[in-house]
Amino acid sequence: MPAPTSTKITRLTVRVYGILIDKKRGILVADEFIRGNYFTKFPGGGLELGEGTRDCLIREFMEETNLEVTIGEHLYTTDYFQVSGFNFTDQILSIYYAVHCPTVNQLHTKTTVFDFEPSQVADPNGCSEVFRWIAASDFSAERVSLPIDKKVAQIIMGKFTW
Repeated sequence: MPAPTSTKITRLTVRVYGILIDKKRGILVADEFIRGNYFTKFPGGGLELGEGTRDCLIREFMEETNLEVTIGEHLYTTDYFQVSGFNFTDQILSIYYAVHCPTVNQLHTKTTVFDFEPSQVADPNGCSEVFRWIAASDFSAERVSLPIDKKVAQIIMGKFTW
């Protein structure tokens, strides 16, 4: 999504995401409700000042899923200009890694897309997150919402064998 021509980019935001694949269940995604909008994306979040990308992803997984993960192979870093979908003055740089977790069975997941409790989406300015597996046979770029995630989904489909 290109930035509006009248807007000047004033900030770079670095995001770090993890691709967690379970041979039985598929690929882990996060369904999110953010400021009245619904998105399906890979788990992860924003890099904090003074933090390395791998440490960021370990922290984000712990905060979001309460899972301890190990970081594997670097899969992709954004190599084109992408404006933020939330703030048209921010440029997004996203970094993706494979992640591994031996205790992934402890994660509570949903089976239906955007399966939020009514209280989770009651505030149109709020945000909520639930996790869900997408079976390898059902996975495609169309199953995630964000432009960079779509590119990574294509990489995943070409790289991993099920």
